[in-house]
Amino acid sequence: MPAKYIQQTSKSKELYLRAKKVLPAGVSYFIRYFEPYPFYVNWAKGSKLKDVDGNNYTDFWMGHYTHILGHSPQKIVKAVCAQIHHGTHYGVSHELEVALAEKVVKMVPCADMVRFCNSGTEASMYTVRLARTFSEKSKIVKFEGGWHGGYDALHLAVKPPFEIPASNGLSDKLLKDTIIAPFNDLEGAKRKMEGEEIAAVLIEPVLGAGGCIPAEREFLKGLREFCDDKSILLIFDEIITGFRLAPGGGQEYYGVIPDIAIFGKVMGGGFPIGAIAGRREIMERMDPMIFERPKSSFQGGTFTGNPITLVAGLEVLKILEDGRIIHRLNQRGGKLQEDLQEIFSSSEVKARVNHAGSLFCTHFIDEEVRNVHTVYRADRRKLLDFHLKLIENGIFFLPTHSGALSTAHSEEEIQELLTESEKFVRSLKT
Repeated sequence: MPAKYIQQTSKSKELYLRAKKVLPAGVSYFIRYFEPYPFYVNWAKGSKLKDVDGNNYTDFWMGHYTHILGHSPQKIVKAVCAQIHHGTHYGVSHELEVALAEKVVKMVPCADMVRFCNSGTEASMYTVRLARTFSEKSKIVKFEGGWHGGYDALHLAVKPPFEIPASNGLSDKLLKDTIIAPFNDLEGAKRKMEGEEIAAVLIEPVLGAGGCIPAEREFLKGLREFCDDKSILLIFDEIITGFRLAPGGGQEYYGVIPDIAIFGKVMGGGFPIGAIAGRREIMERMDPMIFERPKSSFQGGTFTGNPITLVAGLEVLKILEDGRIIHRLNQRGGKLQEDLQEIFSSSEVKARVNHAGSLFCTHFIDEEVRNVHTVYRADRRKLLDFHLKLIENGIFFLPTHSGALSTAHSEEEIQELLTESEKFVRSLKT
């Protein structure tokens, strides 16, 4: 990291030294660490972050791609403040959970019924359990580069080398029923699945942590046909793509309808959320009045259906429902991708800029990026240097991760990103 960053973040350095004494690695989630230490935010509004040293950053990380309307949008804040006066956590049923579920059912093609939880990891965990309950089979297929949170059975093959576990403490007995398949390779995936007793195939329509890699439409269609032929449930992890690529998520965007979809991020309006949505006959397996123990699949938790989260989620979905905002953001994302690609190509820098709607990511490699193997053949050090240089100059990407546009980003801020990218490219030649 250039000296400029260290000079302008002395208070953040002090906080990081304190944090290392009480937080493992000094952070609450290790992906948020970057060298030599992360800056510490104390204010966020619209497209901007401000750190404890008073530095301002244009934010393209957007809270793990959550803030499609920017940080603290006025309508969401107003609704949340009103709800706080009525209660922060009831622990019993309330109308907001009905209203948000109705909105999801209206917007999402696969959704007949919905259950809420508190995170994407929870949604993944409970959905795997539900799929196994419904199908009466145990094996789950996930794809190379797919990230579905910290649930043990899915915490595999996130990045190469795939034979190294993503975490210690994973039981071999739990992992034996997880099959790893290649992304964007239909025939390769079929070979992995052929002859197996599979409960469900779980896939991100766009690999998020894997490098913003869109699934090819024919690949998803082929998976849908294979699952139909073999009586396998198809699950879309729409935690990133849900309500961002289209009002109905990646399934509307691609025109491929899964049996179950899981959601998070955007649908929480900036508050913690997870959700499971699917066909009625599947979702009813979580109803112990219809299917008594042990035929039912448990899902629940203290803060499920929290009214603060649900009122925020309801407001954000109302704003996104007609699709006009999402369509404009997708157009801006496409234009940004073209402009960034032109900067690299015209300077003969080997780079590919991937994008899907309003999501985008740079890879320093001179080949099409269709899978996570290519992502990790790219020059990751150069990508880190690129993002650190942007941070030093007031533009924030979580280093080596994708970016996301929001309605709060101005054309001037996008131009600043392009200008700083051009400066970085010129610096490579000196």
